[in-house]
Amino acid sequence: MRVPRPQPHLEEVLASEPGPHIAALFDFDGTIIAGYSATAMLREKFQRREMSVEEIAETANVIAQHSLGNIGFSGVMSAAAKFMKGVDEDSFVEFGEELYKKHIARKIYPETRAIIEAHQAKGHRVAIVSSATIYQIAPTARDLGIADIKCSSYEVEDGVFTGEIIRPLCFGEGKVLAAEELAAEYGLDLDRSYFYSDSDDDIELLERVGKPRPLNPNLKLKAIAEERGWPVQRFASRGTPSWVDYTRTLYATGSLVGAFAAGLPIWALTRSQREAANFSIGLFGDFATAITGVELDVEDEKHLWSARPCVFIFNHQSKADVMILAKLIRRDMGGVGKKEIKDIPILGKLMEWGGTVFVDRADGKSAIKAMEPLVDAIRIEGKSICIAPEGTRTLTPKLGAFKKGAFHLAMQAGVPIVPIVIHNATDVAPKNEFVMRPATVRVTVLPPVDTSKWSVKTLNAHVRDVRNLFLRTLGQEEEEGEAAEATPPKKTARKVAAAKKAAPGKKPSPRKGRTA
Repeated sequence: MRVPRPQPHLEEVLASEPGPHIAALFDFDGTIIAGYSATAMLREKFQRREMSVEEIAETANVIAQHSLGNIGFSGVMSAAAKFMKGVDEDSFVEFGEELYKKHIARKIYPETRAIIEAHQAKGHRVAIVSSATIYQIAPTARDLGIADIKCSSYEVEDGVFTGEIIRPLCFGEGKVLAAEELAAEYGLDLDRSYFYSDSDDDIELLERVGKPRPLNPNLKLKAIAEERGWPVQRFASRGTPSWVDYTRTLYATGSLVGAFAAGLPIWALTRSQREAANFSIGLFGDFATAITGVELDVEDEKHLWSARPCVFIFNHQSKADVMILAKLIRRDMGGVGKKEIKDIPILGKLMEWGGTVFVDRADGKSAIKAMEPLVDAIRIEGKSICIAPEGTRTLTPKLGAFKKGAFHLAMQAGVPIVPIVIHNATDVAPKNEFVMRPATVRVTVLPPVDTSKWSVKTLNAHVRDVRNLFLRTLGQEEEEGEAAEATPPKKTARKVAAAKKAAPGKKPSPRKGRTA
């Protein structure tokens, strides 16, 4: 497997001075996420038919006037606030959470996430300083482990928007004031601090800090950065996909059919469905990863082969996981999928032919019964079964809760569990994203976990122990609880990954017009 190239956008941070006196300030739109959260908000409201004809017309006019330079950001915010009058703030908090799940989470630049985590590992004070509102920012900040947010605010009285804005807005010179508030509160040295932004609208704060860092800059900021010698970083992992990205994705998806078709002659001539499936699985993994430009950096690959048959468990981040696992495991494997996939023409039949068992996750008893053939597949056929204990893809690289099906299966079959930790498949295709993009995906294969002494009585503790292995390897905060047995951890060799544990989050200080 290929060793990844160094990431230039991390090198400076990893070599920087540590300490909480240094701030790493980030703009939000265009910097942490691709595009604008306000655009996603308007689109979602329009799709829900929550915008009146008057609001649609006024919004279009305001956008046009702002584009022509006839009104400033304050005018845009005032126009937006007018339509908020009388709305319960709680409903907008909920709207922001839904917006994050449907639109914002998949727009987070993985490179920016890595920069933020590197700053956190150095002990720097990381904060978001943005002209957007708390409702657009808060869910993303929580995901990134960022406690401090300075942003623009609507006025709220008795839990209801008044239709006014709170001044000064966090825009232009207002961002400098916000940064200085943070500096006074935490004793920060802004002359030794960083500010990441994509827009020349933020020139005041870029000039105020000691380390201005244009990230995905617009044309005006790019010109300013070149003139002043500021280092520029630009990421293409998010944003509008190119026709090449669409072509890669379509060919990779279609290659599943082609790979299984290529195995049919083997089945016809040898009468061995298993050998045909093995050939097809390996071919699909190789072709799909190659066509999408996905390269794997695998740590401790030997554990993929040391304890078969077994139950492979993996953290499910992306639809790219299927081709990644096919490339890694390659042969003598079966899997579990949700019953809805079975009804998909061609795909459902191919996956069933390849050894996938489809279960109704909403019906626990039915799911357990449906998985009974997998015990025979392990004991009699010597197959290994691949299961995602989270049950579904997560929105971000943060590990979800584990279900117990894979652990029951391993106990019943009397085989070990082999954890496959996928660090960054979201770089290829986050949840709710159709297009797959080139990326180097890090994978850590942990040593087999012996299940021979497990019991149903202690299963919860065993599940927690194994989940903590994933959390430890991903550099995320472990779940507390007494261990069921001594299980030596497999510590990853990557320093950045090991330092990913986010600082304990705290909500922004509440004040009039601002919510946590």
